[in-house]
Parts: sequence; structure tokens; C-alpha cells
Amino acid sequence: MYNCNNVQYQAKDYIQMLSYIKSRLSKIYFTIIRSIAFYPSLILIGFIAFAIILLYLERRFTNQWLLDNAEFLVIDNVDTARALLGTSVGGIISLMVFSFSMVMMTLNQASSNFSPRLLPGLVSDKRNQSVLGFNLGTIIYNIIVMMNVRPDENAQTINGFTILVGIILSIICLILFVFFIHGISNSIQINNILDRIFRNTKNSLSAIIDAEEQQYEYENGQDINWKSSSSDEAGYFQGVNRKGLLEACDKKGVQMKVIPVKGEYLLPKEELFAVDKKLSDEDIEDLKKYFIFSNNYDASDNYVLGMKQITDVGLKAMSPGINDPGTAIMTIEYLTELIALRMRLRDMELYKEENRDQRILIQAAKFESVLYSIMASYRQYCKHDVTLMRKLLWMLRYLLSQTSACDHYYDDIKNQISILKEDIKDNVSNSTDRKKLFEMIDDIESPDTNDEKAS
Repeated sequence: MYNCNNVQYQAKDYIQMLSYIKSRLSKIYFTIIRSIAFYPSLILIGFIAFAIILLYLERRFTNQWLLDNAEFLVIDNVDTARALLGTSVGGIISLMVFSFSMVMMTLNQASSNFSPRLLPGLVSDKRNQSVLGFNLGTIIYNIIVMMNVRPDENAQTINGFTILVGIILSIICLILFVFFIHGISNSIQINNILDRIFRNTKNSLSAIIDAEEQQYEYENGQDINWKSSSSDEAGYFQGVNRKGLLEACDKKGVQMKVIPVKGEYLLPKEELFAVDKKLSDEDIEDLKKYFIFSNNYDASDNYVLGMKQITDVGLKAMSPGINDPGTAIMTIEYLTELIALRMRLRDMELYKEENRDQRILIQAAKFESVLYSIMASYRQYCKHDVTLMRKLLWMLRYLLSQTSACDHYYDDIKNQISILKEDIKDNVSNSTDRKKLFEMIDDIESPDTNDEKAS
């Protein structure tokens, strides 16, 4: 019996160790995944391995078969082979320089015209990184092949097939360059930028909605005597390794509440989490290993950041230097759907594995704070524009008709309508415009609207 228990504890320790390693790898992942050199480096390593393997195989098998069956494809002159490979390397390097210049121009234009917060998303575009990586890999491939073309070789020993592959790769680079130009020109268009941010944010919200377990009312846990622990490091909080943390909580027999909101910058000694019973310092340090911090504010699964990016684009569009109400209206339309999805979430997310009593409560960005932040930003820059004020009222009316996880969300929306009404009264000088906006507000606040929401 003792041996069985010992094996069981060893298995749990092994699983917990794997979860801890996963947490550390997650931190490294957040550090390198946004680098513009990440995918090109992986592709480059693949091309180096491909060149070495192909040279080895050709020396043993391929060359004689190619001479016997497709001699017209074999380059049997050393000078010709070197000239072709050298021209390919020089030409692709020129394409690389031009491509890099276009990327920098795109980033500068996006930062100036839209928002600096968009830069991490544009830099991490996998399609552009893949094209750059393929070009770089082709350069290295041709250099490696050219190093193996020796002056004393003849048609029977020259690496004809490997050289042929290098030429084909160079042609592919030319084709990819056309697609790269097309992709860059599309990526700077505001419609595509907003659509990409919207889809990523929507996917993040949908994933949380699917993962969250609606098995309880959080209010039932309000009376727990939580014992908090503070953070030892500073950085942007990027979430937790939920599976590993649930296993650690199960082993220690505690419930946990994660206090900071994902994407929030946490300083040392600020509250990090709270548990429902007192733990030793060693256990607390063990639990902290499952919290993920990063020096990068951007995170692909941070829906609040996605909303802020869309809001920033809308505010930049209404700046005096740009003055583009159409783009601002588009951002409000995207935000309307995202806020409606956010209404389906509670302010506290619950995660609990099957057949386990332990659970983790993760503090989400409060709905009232998210809505107020968006509305306050737009009201500051758009309160003089009747068209945008109508669009904001349209958004709030739509949100009142949506399903909500908490009833007090409707009160938060009505409060924003009252604030908007005050801004209309103070900033819309034209009496006709002001009257129409007030009529729209009266229509939203009418009993018929509330009945429609209830139905």
C-alpha cells in the first residue's frame, strides 16, 4: 500500500514538474513569438538542413539517375552553374533589401496614421515573415550549393539536381515577391487592419466563452476568507498555466482567486492571487511558478487589448489631422459586436476540471470599466459630431437588446446613455440636431424597448 501511494505521489510530482516547465516555456514563447525574426529563423534552419541532405543524397543516388533520364536538366558546366547561383543570390538579396524597406515603410505609416499599438500585430504577420524566411533560406541554400561546385568537377560529378533545385527556388522567390507586394499593400489598408484585429479579438472572446464553466453563481463564494499573496516581479501579466495551476491547487487542497487582469502591468508587492486557507511560503512560491509575465504588452488572446486597438484607430481617425468619420463609424460597428460578446461573460471567470473540487477564479476586466473606457474616449473626441453621436446611441440601444450574463450590465449601459445625453446637451449647438438625438434617446429609454429586450 505504501509503495502504491509513493508511486502515486511521484506521478503527481512528475505531472506538476511538467506543468512548471510548460509555464517557463510559455514565458519564453511570449518573448520570442512577436519577433520579426522568429519564423524566418525557423525557415532558414529548414533550408540549411534541406541543402545538406540533398547534397548528400545526390552524391549517392540522384545525379546518375538524372543524367540517364533527364540530361537536359543537368547543368554540366561549372562556370555556368556558379554564374546562375551567384546571380540568384545577388538578385534575391536585392529583393530582400527592397522587401525590408517596404516593411519599415508600412510600420511607419501604420504608426503615424492609425496607432502605434498596431505595430506588434503587423510585425508578427506570419505571411510576410514566411516570405522573408523563404528568401533568406534560398540565399543560404544557393551559397551552400555554390560552395560544393568545384572547378575540377565534370558532368558526372557536378551537383546538377541540387543546382536545379536552387534555380527553381529562386524562381519561386520571384513569384513570392509579387505576392509580398500585394500583401503589404493590403496590410496597410485600414479595412484589413480592423478586420484582422476584430477577428482575433472575437476568437479570443469566443474561446473564453466556450471554456468558462457556468456551474455556479460567483456570489456564493463572496464570504470566503481569502488570504492574498503579492507578486515578486514586475511585468505585464499574461495569464496562468491553468492546467498546471489546477493540479497544484488540487494537490494543496485550496481554491484560488487570480487578482490582476490579463494585460495589466503588475508591480512588485502588488496582490497576485488569493487562496482560501493559509499556506507555507514554499507552497506560495510553488503556485507563483504558474503565473506568466512578459515585457510585451501585446498578447494574441487579450481581448481587452484588441478593443483598445480598435478604439485607438477610431480616435486617430477623428483627430484634426485626419478627420475621417467613416473609419470612426466602422470602429464603433466592430466594437458593438465585441461588447455584445463580452456581455455573455461574467466579471470573474471560473475554471474547474471534472471530478475535482478545486477551482480557479480569474478576475476579468469589469464590463463597466471596459464600456466606460470606450465610451469616454469616443465622447471626448466625437461629442461635436452628430453622426458619431447617433452611432454611439445606436450601439447602446443594440447592447440593451442582447443577452447578458449579469443583469447589472444593463444598468451600466443605461448609465452611459445618461452621460451621453449630458454631452449632447452641452456640445451639440444646433437645436434640430439636438432634438433628433434626444428623440433617439427617448426611444431607447421607452418601455417598448425594454419589452423588446426582455423578449
